[in-house]
Amino acid sequence: MAVRVVGIDPGTRSFDILGLEDGEVFLDESIPSTRIAEEPEALAHLLMSAGPLDLVVGPSGYGLPLKYISELTDDDLFQSVLVRPDDVEIPVLVGLTRAVKRLKNTGLNIIFIPGIIQLPTVPEHRKINAIDMGTADKLCCAVLAVYDYSRRHGVPFEEVSIILLEIGFGYNAGIAIEKGRIVDGIGGTRAGPGFLTLGAMDGEVAYLLGSFSKATLFSGGVRTIVGDENLMPEDFPKRAKTEKNAKLAWEAFMEGLEKTARALQTSVKRPEAIMISGRLSNIPEIYIELSERLSGIARVERLVGLRARAKAAAQGAALIADGLAGGRAKSLIDHMQIAEASGTVLDHVYIGDLRRKYVRKMTT
Repeated sequence: MAVRVVGIDPGTRSFDILGLEDGEVFLDESIPSTRIAEEPEALAHLLMSAGPLDLVVGPSGYGLPLKYISELTDDDLFQSVLVRPDDVEIPVLVGLTRAVKRLKNTGLNIIFIPGIIQLPTVPEHRKINAIDMGTADKLCCAVLAVYDYSRRHGVPFEEVSIILLEIGFGYNAGIAIEKGRIVDGIGGTRAGPGFLTLGAMDGEVAYLLGSFSKATLFSGGVRTIVGDENLMPEDFPKRAKTEKNAKLAWEAFMEGLEKTARALQTSVKRPEAIMISGRLSNIPEIYIELSERLSGIARVERLVGLRARAKAAAQGAALIADGLAGGRAKSLIDHMQIAEASGTVLDHVYIGDLRRKYVRKMTT
């Protein structure tokens, strides 16, 4: 009997939904994140109309060790979005929370998956004082990258050693993969500047800002540097050739990606390739410059994936769902030890009392 599953990616700009039946795509949809925030029932309606479904990988945010929606608590929802109760609303995070609450009433078999920091394949010393080593959607991208590289190059996934650069509309991130397993990650809030976001924040800047909202983390990137909040990624390279601030943003953006790749070479010494994914990876000028900058490490390849419209993270989420449901991807998902994830995203923070403050309900 064929396994029928769906994966969901809650992206900064859109929620992408991909369905697989016996490994073949049967559902390929995208819904703007702003619409999900305003009409959270839209996601539930789409999934219900796609049934019957054996398993759905839900929008997991920062990540949870495998947990079914029937087991989900308010603390789990907080762990997924890490937004203080007094903070401003961010469409993708509001949409995620509201959509999950609506999905609870559908009766669908929905599971939530971990982020990079919760994986047992990442050595503990690399997790110290980190939260964002890569959200659950970055884990999904990494799964798709291993699957894609193995299939296209004809090598067992146990032999896939690569660095993945995810270059999204919001954040940039990097994942180190050695012998088909994730061993390190630099999440979007710890990497270089993204198209929308500032990336890693200088500690002294954070100190001088004092208390700041989540919205701060969604600003300070290319658009902010250029001074045009309507700038589209496809127009970025052309404007970088003629405008001072756009050129400044281009250099910061590209060098940030190079630094991320070179930093992750500490964890995977001899990568066979540097794979790039995400919306901006399809811009020719970005691909060309990264190929030049990173040729000394390894060749640069675009992630091909399942040749669907849905983003790579949704495709990877569907593969995870397929594997967890006993489908064709089972051996890959077992090898990557996703089901063996544990803990919370705050477990390795040694600064202040964040874990006591935000996790105490989960441990009492």
